[in-house]
Amino acid sequence: MLISYESTSAIPPARLFKALNLDADNLILMVAPQVIQSSQITFGHVFIINIMGVFAFEEESTSPVAPARLYKALALDADNLIPNINDSIKNVENVVGNGEPGTIKKITFVEGGKECYVKHQIDGVDKDNFGYNYSIVEGLPLPDSCEKISIETKLVAAPNGGSIVKLNVKFFTKGDAQLNEQEAKIGKEKSEAFFKSVEAYLLANPSYN
Repeated sequence: MLISYESTSAIPPARLFKALNLDADNLILMVAPQVIQSSQITFGHVFIINIMGVFAFEEESTSPVAPARLYKALALDADNLIPNINDSIKNVENVVGNGEPGTIKKITFVEGGKECYVKHQIDGVDKDNFGYNYSIVEGLPLPDSCEKISIETKLVAAPNGGSIVKLNVKFFTKGDAQLNEQEAKIGKEKSEAFFKSVEAYLLANPSYN
């Protein structure tokens, strides 16, 4: 589902743009110090904001694979394709639902010689605009400090025929718990490695459409 929003403001565009974009890192800490704890730009196109109870980051990257093929592999055909790409993943099954929002998937995999699992809940599917949102709600990648991790993904066509991958990740912590940033970093690295494995498969198999 797409939601559009339009409103008016008495503030001139130049001042509003500066506050919301150019100077946001410094300004938001003064506007809401009780809620927003930190804001920083790390490497590349990654923007991290730490709001009490929610630790979030946004990232933008590129891929030489066209959006339609990438979206099919990562979202529509993932249950069948991923176990064939990654030997550590043994099974993907729907424990609730049939792929629509609200569906819960259980992914069984082997890590460190042990069989583990993770459960994903699908939050939104936008096939027309290559959008796919889901949450990690249970299993090994979920830190003890977190209730869930929500991931919003959107693919946009790049000028070179590939894709611009827009990612928004939010860690929802339990109560006053602090996010273990090392765990978050490890999770992010695993996610990137998984994405690269799918990308490599698509590049090596141009007949996959």
